[in-house]
Amino acid sequence: MSKRRICRIDEVAPGASLRVELEGLPPLAVFNLDGDFYVINDTCSHGEASLCEGEIEDGQVECPWHNAKFCIKSGKALTFPAVEPQRTYIVAVENDEVFLVE
Repeated sequence: MSKRRICRIDEVAPGASLRVELEGLPPLAVFNLDGDFYVINDTCSHGEASLCEGEIEDGQVECPWHNAKFCIKSGKALTFPAVEPQRTYIVAVENDEVFLVE
């Protein structure tokens, strides 16, 4: 397994998100849920909206365009109009940095 650096932990405040781009992958959304970090595809599976621009509440992110909600931990689509889940990624936190594990 290899690791790619995504960001520093202080770049994503608790309850917030950060949009990042890594070569060879679609735009990613990094979420900080009470100090635990999760990464999913940033582009809503229903449209072209950035989930990083959506509201985050109770472990869910709401698409800013059509109000579809996704579980940040599992990527599961929770409300219509989205029915396709978001891809999730394995992350590791080491020395105050967040890494994508591939």
